Amino acid sequence: MPMTRKQLDAQLGGAARAWLDEALAEAAHTAFHEDTADTAPANRYAVPPWELRFAAAGRHCGLEYADSVRALLLLEARAGLPAVTRLYEQGTAAERRAVLLTLHRLDLGPTALPLVEDALRTNDTRLIAAAVGPYAAAHLDLHQWRHAILKCLFTGVPVDAVDGLARRARGDAELARMLGDFAAERTAAGRTVPYDLSRVLALTAPAPFHGQGRPHPPTEES
Repeated sequence: MPMTRKQLDAQLGGAARAWLDEALAEAAHTAFHEDTADTAPANRYAVPPWELRFAAAGRHCGLEYADSVRALLLLEARAGLPAVTRLYEQGTAAERRAVLLTLHRLDLGPTALPLVEDALRTNDTRLIAAAVGPYAAAHLDLHQWRHAILKCLFTGVPVDAVDGLARRARGDAELARMLGDFAAERTAAGRTVPYDLSRVLALTAPAPFHGQGRPHPPTEES
């Protein structure tokens, strides 16, 4: 989980803190002037300075703090879809991961789902783990979400990375069927079945019944 500014200040050296102060000030300036930044002819094709800082975060603050620094920059700039898309598409794997980890904290609604879908098409376990966080839990439909679970199992990403797993898997008979098919294919090919598969399969059991009526299976809206 990304660190707060206070936590970062306790870890970073003086030069790194000064660099971060400047970077966040540039991001805040962009956010304050966002209404005119994209429409002024001189700025239409200019890259905001904070986006250059985003790419340089690891070099100035250390690789172990880069995700946290980049998250703070995205939040301070109130990054919209054009900015997060640009940073994701032009960024390194580490920069893409930082974007994915921060999506749920930005006011984007479901508009950034193409970035999550792109990450899930890769075999980069760092991107896949970041892609199945809170943003995916909130916005991926059931079909996409089920395939994201299979992608985690196929690539070895621990299912603990999947936000909202127990809630969304509960009573999901279709997911249980897909897991069974996946396990059968692995067994027939002489390959081991991932340990996490049995954990997810157990979660697909219907919720305990208490009270009147019948529990409803998950729907695309649940």
